Amino acid sequence: MGCDRWVMLVIPIIYALLSNVSGELKRFEQPSKGDGSLSFLVIGDWGRRGAFNQSQVASQMGKMGEKLDIDFVVSTGDNFYDNGLRSVHDLAFEESFTNIYTANSLQKQWYSVLGNHDYRGDAEAQLSPLLTKIDTRWLCLRSFIVNAELAEIIFVDTTPFVNSYFQDPEDHIYDWRGINPRKHYIANLLKDVECALRESNAKWKIVVGHHAIKSVGHHGDTKELATHLLPILKANNVDFYMNGHDHCLEHISDTESPIQFLTSGAGSKAWRGDVKQLNREGLKFFYDGQGFMSVQLTQSNAEIAFYDVDGKILHRWNAFKQF
Repeated sequence: MGCDRWVMLVIPIIYALLSNVSGELKRFEQPSKGDGSLSFLVIGDWGRRGAFNQSQVASQMGKMGEKLDIDFVVSTGDNFYDNGLRSVHDLAFEESFTNIYTANSLQKQWYSVLGNHDYRGDAEAQLSPLLTKIDTRWLCLRSFIVNAELAEIIFVDTTPFVNSYFQDPEDHIYDWRGINPRKHYIANLLKDVECALRESNAKWKIVVGHHAIKSVGHHGDTKELATHLLPILKANNVDFYMNGHDHCLEHISDTESPIQFLTSGAGSKAWRGDVKQLNREGLKFFYDGQGFMSVQLTQSNAEIAFYDVDGKILHRWNAFKQF
């Protein structure tokens, strides 16, 4: 084989391999309202075909979505229990998503990340555009950016960070296609997140992941994220880190920076009374029942609110910024 012919064959292969490991995060444009404001709901750990009060939470989301005239919905992962989707043809997609979140106000774009339970099924099924053909609201990638003008929201694939899923998976089988080599995947993801945050000129910087950085709930802090991701968030003036994983509603203020840690993982099954008594510094609010969170943003103000299964506001908090 001639040299030129060899180069023509090999270079595209190398390029494809490199592209699969690293690359700038895909961006999606999300327009804000005419007055420049933005509002959305945040829900996590929900997909149980309506059980464990999922349908009741969905009903209240619909009412609040109409009241706030929301622009979109954020899902913090663990979208389908117990073990993700079996394939793109799994009826659980419609039975746990399309047939549950039926309110008119929820017929907006849903931006979703994968949780650890999603990785226990066919993880790539949730990333498939075929699901979008079934329900046009669905958008799920491993990591990506939503440019919402007023805010830039970076969605981060946190499951590959957690050592225990690799070292002690117990009886679970995880779908790591697209992740290996793991160290390269994580290093490139952190690089992409840092670059995106550094270059962002958005008024509000928000990062979304499945796992908590700080939590007093069942799983507690995720030490791998505290070690590798948190320093990047602090260095780049991130306002909010939003997550699920712990089946609760929670607000913790960072004691060393302005970052607020907001957990919304109460979309269905909750863990009553499962609270860690340690590391409660900065805790503003904790609720161990089902519910969801809303976010309203303007140029100068952010209002965060948590709701229970009956739509009652359990906690409200405001942050302010100078013009």
